[in-house]
Amino acid sequence: MIIIFKFIKDKLTKKSIEREIDIEKAPKHVGIIMDGHGRWAKKRGLPRSAGHRAGAQKLRVITEYAKSLGVKYITAYAFSTENWKRPKAEVDSLMELLLEYLRDRDQLAGKDVIIRVIGDRSALSDEINREIDIVEECTKDREGLVLYLAINYGGRQEIVRAVKDLSKQLKDGEISGEDITEQMISDRLYTPDVPDVDLIIRPSGELRLSNFLLWQSAYSEFWFSDINWPEFTEKDFAGAILDYQNRNRRFGGV
Repeated sequence: MIIIFKFIKDKLTKKSIEREIDIEKAPKHVGIIMDGHGRWAKKRGLPRSAGHRAGAQKLRVITEYAKSLGVKYITAYAFSTENWKRPKAEVDSLMELLLEYLRDRDQLAGKDVIIRVIGDRSALSDEINREIDIVEECTKDREGLVLYLAINYGGRQEIVRAVKDLSKQLKDGEISGEDITEQMISDRLYTPDVPDVDLIIRPSGELRLSNFLLWQSAYSEFWFSDINWPEFTEKDFAGAILDYQNRNRRFGGV
């Protein structure tokens, strides 16, 4: 049965929750499915684009805060392979917003954050791809948390990409079928040097992965809430971390 993990207790403050968190037990890699932008905007009589802008600003706040709780990596679901099905005006607005934030990397993720982009970049414009190259190069030597932006990303597409690479090696006689291991697939994903995601946070009331980090989330913990992403606070994030560290992760054992 899927459980919606409600926020611990409204009466608790952010500071009181932080005092309960053991940084050594905090998740190293957190995945965030940023959702609820449209619902947030609709409640306020605003266009959906306003919700996406508020959500982008929220990502910077949460990313900067996460490091203080021991998080090393965040993968944020920014634009899925399925999002192209949305109205053209909304997609165009999202791409314009992405371009704006890539050009202001401190506004996107904070001053100490390393920014990397995962996903199929072939469908993105030359201008966006150029800015991605620039932001990755300019932030690579920073010493803070690593933020992976999943743009035109799909978990199934990522696995197919890895399998195609292995198939080519099989065809070329570089490996045999018996040689293939889980690690070889992991090494061909977009995140080969990153530990599997420990915790996936999904706000907005939806209870699904939506094709996000399918391989990497085999043993992830999940934290769902009905809070729309633009309303998500540092206190909510701290609550998710505390809830995570109080779980017993057995990885199939006893």
